[in-house]
Amino acid sequence: MKKASHTPSQPSAVLSIPADRGPKPLAGFQYARSQFEELVDLALAHALQLGASDAAAEVSEGAGLSVSVRKGELENVERNRDKSLGVTVYLGQKRGNASTSDFSAAAIRQTVQAAYDIARFTAEDPVAGLPDAADIADTYPDLDLFHPWALNSEEAVQIALACEAAALQTSKKITNSEGAGVSAQQSHFFSAHMRGGERGKPGIFSGGYASSRHSLSVAPIAGKGAHMQRDSWYSSTRSPQDLASPQAVGRYAAERTLARLNGRKIATTQCPVLFESPMAAGLLGAYVQATSGGALYRKTTFLENSLGKRVLAKHLDIVEEPHLRNGKGSAPFDDEGVRTTRRKVLSAGRVQGYFLSSYSARKLGMRTTGNAGGSHNLSLTSRLTQPQDDLPAMLRKLGRGLFVTELMGQGVNYVTGDYSRGASGYWVENGEIAYPVHEITIAGNLKDMFQGVDAVGADTYNYGAKTVGSMLINRMKVAGS
Repeated sequence: MKKASHTPSQPSAVLSIPADRGPKPLAGFQYARSQFEELVDLALAHALQLGASDAAAEVSEGAGLSVSVRKGELENVERNRDKSLGVTVYLGQKRGNASTSDFSAAAIRQTVQAAYDIARFTAEDPVAGLPDAADIADTYPDLDLFHPWALNSEEAVQIALACEAAALQTSKKITNSEGAGVSAQQSHFFSAHMRGGERGKPGIFSGGYASSRHSLSVAPIAGKGAHMQRDSWYSSTRSPQDLASPQAVGRYAAERTLARLNGRKIATTQCPVLFESPMAAGLLGAYVQATSGGALYRKTTFLENSLGKRVLAKHLDIVEEPHLRNGKGSAPFDDEGVRTTRRKVLSAGRVQGYFLSSYSARKLGMRTTGNAGGSHNLSLTSRLTQPQDDLPAMLRKLGRGLFVTELMGQGVNYVTGDYSRGASGYWVENGEIAYPVHEITIAGNLKDMFQGVDAVGADTYNYGAKTVGSMLINRMKVAGS
């Protein structure tokens, strides 16, 4: 366990930390953790000097490399490096925020002054303030989130070229490419609070950590003229050793593209719809959005006042696991420094908890769930799922209907639950894919769709912070020709 508390040192009156001095930073960064702590100390000390009793400051740095290639040629090499210090000042229940990318002492003081001035002229908000002391993460685990990729641009280009080449070599029908890309990104931060003018005590947050995210992707094109089709695939992990091979990503993207050739339009109908697992992750995301604090207290969600009610099919559960080691959605604490914990969000289709920050929780008269900044490693499962329920088995469960592999547009109304998206995929007859379909729209209402989930596959897919198998909805409207 790491200690989250930090005893501040007295900042120098002329503190300024050059990136090339002081303690040695982590690989790939310009600043060390101890330098970040000094910058935060200066910001909070100045907030206290101005008259703020409560304040929060966070300093962060990100760095990375991204390359893209197309048709065997280099298209772009981009190196990014950014840094930021943000501060929030509280004057009673008035709040002001400001940020800067200049780490000089003068710029930090000016930023704190700006936040202070904003707070002075802002109306009081009865629920504004730091998280409650009882919710603060005084200690937190190391979740193994930092795996830097020592990758130079030449190596990244070779990986991207190999991925695209694997796609192009899969079949002569792969005639073109939208390109392949490799990205290696990493960041670290330190954040701390001042409560009642005090620092470094239990219930007064301070902490931070480093993390990484790497990816490889390709989008091949098959066919010619009006009959061209495209698809894509990618691999994204925290550790470069966990990425799929460039050849595997390229071949699978090509196979997906080839399968879409000779697509047809279908007549407008109503039928069962099977969402491929990456698309099903989007439905889980819609559930999170509908049960998030901002939508709830603004009354802009069709799942308002749903706590304790059954809103999904009764065989479904959703679990949040923030502390999975090396997880893409893992976090030892949320964006406010509130501890995160494993919890059952949905049990037997009934809502067990929302996704709340301290602010939204207070607006609702509830307690934060540690979700300032979003959800953490959600898994949606069905109590009916068997280990053998792979994609072919799910197609057999579908029987006759639509298998959706791509969605387009943003046609979700969270106030009413109305759902309408452009889609493409495959028509299924007798439990087997009959032919690809395109230029269709699927429509329904999320209330009915959530209740109408007949099955969830064992073909689980991790999409960022969400894991779910393919999802079978018993009936939707399909608009075709």
